[in-house]
Amino acid sequence: MTSITVMGDFYLSQILGKPIFDIHGKTVGYVRDLVTLWNGHSPQVTGIKFNKESKLLIPSERIEKWDAKGMYLNCEFSPSITVLLQDHEIYISKWLLDKQIIDLKGSRLVRVNDITLSWVSRGSEKLILLVAVDIGFRGLMRRMGLEFLVRKIENRFLGWQYINPLEDRNSSLYLNREKKQLSQLHPADIADILEELDYHKRADLMGRLSSDQAVEALREMELDTQVELINQMDAHRASDILEEMPPDDAADILAELPEEKSRGLLGLMEADEAQDVKELMEYREDTAGSLMTTEFVELPVSITADEAILRLREFARTAETIYYLFVTDEHSILKGVLSLRELLLADPSTCLGDFMNAHVVSVHDYEHPATVAERINKYGLLALPVVDERQRMLGIITVDDVLEELMSERERSSLFSLFKVRRHSERRV
Repeated sequence: MTSITVMGDFYLSQILGKPIFDIHGKTVGYVRDLVTLWNGHSPQVTGIKFNKESKLLIPSERIEKWDAKGMYLNCEFSPSITVLLQDHEIYISKWLLDKQIIDLKGSRLVRVNDITLSWVSRGSEKLILLVAVDIGFRGLMRRMGLEFLVRKIENRFLGWQYINPLEDRNSSLYLNREKKQLSQLHPADIADILEELDYHKRADLMGRLSSDQAVEALREMELDTQVELINQMDAHRASDILEEMPPDDAADILAELPEEKSRGLLGLMEADEAQDVKELMEYREDTAGSLMTTEFVELPVSITADEAILRLREFARTAETIYYLFVTDEHSILKGVLSLRELLLADPSTCLGDFMNAHVVSVHDYEHPATVAERINKYGLLALPVVDERQRMLGIITVDDVLEELMSERERSSLFSLFKVRRHSERRV
């Protein structure tokens, strides 16, 4: 096996714009860009763009060396030594420099400020390999010729073996391990990354997420961003994601879409899920019904605690919250409520009706959201049941939905901190 010897490292910023000399010392052009071939973990430079107006390249095997003055060829220059850019090659500076990378470790987008390259020899060959991207402030200052001011700041590199182009000649990068590592990110971090991307890059990243990841990330975004992303998706994928979302969230998004688009997506959804969403969309914006979700835990009043736990295991995955368990009769009339703790501590053979709290704070579906907020705040609740005039259980409104609807961002942050303190108190509804 032929050994590889590193002859030196340099940065792309140090060579861009430098003159190119042939074997006689004649200036034949300037380093306008470098071209790379993506071949596994060690992409190598295959050519040099030397003329701003031309697509011709000087092959990398014609490079003898480079120094602070410029790049030197090992031959006399003539058009016959040049080659054309191939379909599988990309310009390093044009397509990579100053573009964005998803830094999965830091859960954020970062910019490619510079690129590290290595001169290596492999037998009689001399190669230029792309080693890493510089995503740090020092790399940016180097580009400006001011690195001497920040020499105490450490360089921040991301190894090239972790990076691939999103597609040929695209202007963004992603990490090889992206899918695995994206699954380890909190949905809020994924949402932050998506909101920083432009229209086209958002769509590309959303396409790489599983349906569960896409749903959780969408729920962390502002409504206008949710609408934009759903609107630009393939209709079948958009309908699949809307099916997986809580009905109230799906209803909010569909209500903002053009009527024809909204109707089409509803038509692609499963009938039961679509019906839940349609019913929520019929409520006026200034009613409690417009804030509620139909995904809650409803338990029959006649079953035992042991039977309730079995049902909870079956339905808890899709419920908005399991802190409160709502007890109803055979006509879905709200009879009481109990906490998860109370259920777990109860005698397994005891009927729910014997230990539930029959004094339930609720709100009618036609009441104003301000009334909802007042009751949630007064009683320190995490969720409030919504009933019709006959006291039939229709849904629940969670505290975060109320804050989202009624409060400014500063008020919401302050009040949400208060409710978080109360979150585990499990006060009775």
